[in-house]
Amino acid sequence: MKKNRRQFIQSSIALGLTPLLGADAFSSPTSKKDKPEKMKILILGGTGFLGPHQVAYALERGHEVSIFTRGRTVPSTHEKLFSKVEKLVGDRENDLEALKGRKWDVVIDNSGRRTKWTEDSAKLLVDKVGYYMYTSSLSVFYPFYGNDFTENRPVVTEIPADATESEKANYEFGVMKATSELATIDSFGKDRSIIVRPTLIVGPGDRTDRFPYWMARIEKGGDIIIPGSRDEVVQYIDVRDLAEWMIRLLEEKAAGTYNASGPGFEMTTDAFVHGIHACFNSPVRYTQIDDLGFLQENGIIGLQPWVIQLPEYAGMSKSDNSKAKAAGLEFRPLAQTVQDTHKWWYSDAVEQERRDNILNGERSFMKKEEDILTKWKQR
Repeated sequence: MKKNRRQFIQSSIALGLTPLLGADAFSSPTSKKDKPEKMKILILGGTGFLGPHQVAYALERGHEVSIFTRGRTVPSTHEKLFSKVEKLVGDRENDLEALKGRKWDVVIDNSGRRTKWTEDSAKLLVDKVGYYMYTSSLSVFYPFYGNDFTENRPVVTEIPADATESEKANYEFGVMKATSELATIDSFGKDRSIIVRPTLIVGPGDRTDRFPYWMARIEKGGDIIIPGSRDEVVQYIDVRDLAEWMIRLLEEKAAGTYNASGPGFEMTTDAFVHGIHACFNSPVRYTQIDDLGFLQENGIIGLQPWVIQLPEYAGMSKSDNSKAKAAGLEFRPLAQTVQDTHKWWYSDAVEQERRDNILNGERSFMKKEEDILTKWKQR
């Protein structure tokens, strides 16, 4: 039987063949034709990694958007769309004047990096905004012992007295996010609060070199280490899948707490690497190093989106996303994420120095990879 274009595209998506068709061949899996009731949305932040994608989708859906920032950051994606956005300038530490005397339907708190900031903005807006969405993190679960990582798992709200110096840094971020969640709920109540806990976010506009490293490294080819055993899993979420779903949660007034992790199935580290490589034609030779002691000795404690399987990190890729999927979270194929990130990576939005450093910089893992492979083969 002959396939029509729609059937062909759907089959190609399932096989991860995005590069063969071009990005324009695909509409977002989270794009919905129905137009919701128009909302006035305030985004605290909005110009970083996640915010521009939220802005783009919100405008596409017909909403009115205001952002509150210090006015210092130029977005690296969707920059032209910001001419359609109201820009409020202030500082969450000591200047919320631009938010006073105003009303919005919903607020998204992307820049809540201190509990006090969330407390202050939530108290100020509680009678001026219908729903408060706080962008949290799966780090509220640190340390990641065990296997039960549903939304009901207890979160960390204080740093243990016996924590080591290295542990304190991990605890501090998790505690800040957890107490900020509580600050949101304390002001808005559970029926008007939406808490979203993303895993590692990837895609166009990434401000870290975690996912871009693997994309650039596999494109370069050669001898590549895959750390850990073949059955270890990874979790990540495309920034656009996250951003669009968050806007729809607000449209649906879906109060509650959600783990925002992907992909939509259990992906092993090997499948992740081979999925990226499917987008390129580079000659590669993989070496699987599954000796935990050797990995620790050689400083391979984490090549995100997966981490070394030390007890305190072993559950980091086991977030339960069933509640989020039931609430409409959908996922692009890895091939599309790679292709679109690759296009952005080689655009004017990324400086050449960053592209050079990701593989050749002093802190790049690739600088150590050859020596580590030599040690491994000599064992």
